[in-house]
Amino acid sequence: MKKVEIFYLRSCPYCVKAKKAVQELVEEDENYARVPVKWVNEAEEADYAGEHDYERVPAVFYSGRKYFEARPGDSLEKIREGIRKAFDQSLYEGPENAPGSSQA
Repeated sequence: MKKVEIFYLRSCPYCVKAKKAVQELVEEDENYARVPVKWVNEAEEADYAGEHDYERVPAVFYSGRKYFEARPGDSLEKIREGIRKAFDQSLYEGPENAPGSSQA
């Protein structure tokens, strides 16, 4: 299972929401606790962060693909759903394979 990378800054209020969202997802579904998460502090790992295409934090990547990038005004729910997409990809190699999804 590949890791989900979440780029953040300590002073960012949306990044605080991202940390809370991860905690809520793990509490909601124990499978999410299996997802390896790498928190990348943009200020401390500027060179590595510069290799990724995003403008705002938190930004969520899985396998080099951006799954979510916060926008001003994003709610905790919106951030959680963006992170959930990356987590589902990590766990199930696609949300269509997630438990409870219907296959047409």
